[in-house]
Amino acid sequence: MKTLALFFSGTGGNALNLLTACRDGRVPARPVLGVASTPKAGGIARLEGEGLPVAVVVRKDFDSDEAFSEACYRAADAAGAEVICLCGWLKKLAVPPRWEGRILNIHPGLLPRYGGPGMYGMHVHQAVLEAGECESGPTVHLVDAEYDHGRILAQARVPVLPGDSPEDLQRRVYAAEMDLYPKALAAFLAGRPTLEP
Repeated sequence: MKTLALFFSGTGGNALNLLTACRDGRVPARPVLGVASTPKAGGIARLEGEGLPVAVVVRKDFDSDEAFSEACYRAADAAGAEVICLCGWLKKLAVPPRWEGRILNIHPGLLPRYGGPGMYGMHVHQAVLEAGECESGPTVHLVDAEYDHGRILAQARVPVLPGDSPEDLQRRVYAAEMDLYPKALAAFLAGRPTLEP
């Protein structure tokens, strides 16, 4: 059974969702560590409350993205993690060769559109609405050297409804994330091909 590190920057909702999915058997993996990018992240108390140890690694403590990333990976390595899942992680990670193909991320838009620097959270939903799109939805992808760029593993499509606010759309996309990420992770761990949207 693969071991996971769950990286988060905020409330830890996606991390808690994956932890629950692992514990109830929907994902054949065992989370061994949470990594938070700020001591203010609400997810720290939530994950520790579920018995998962959490390390805090803060970007401003390091001179470069590479040094920061290496500190994150050292924490994951020390806990014995084999796969990293980014769960609302907002810091740039440099991906060394030893971690290529073993880091997953969930993004709240249909990549390759609405990705890249600055495109996270409510910014994505606002951009989707401003563009007049008829649908949105989350994407699970592998992480590489570019923001929101790596191979897409799974997507879910969520309709944009007349009169939607960014908050309305966010709620429906988030519900789809809760369903999609465990399924995509389970498929990835089983070596199955990309999940079709």
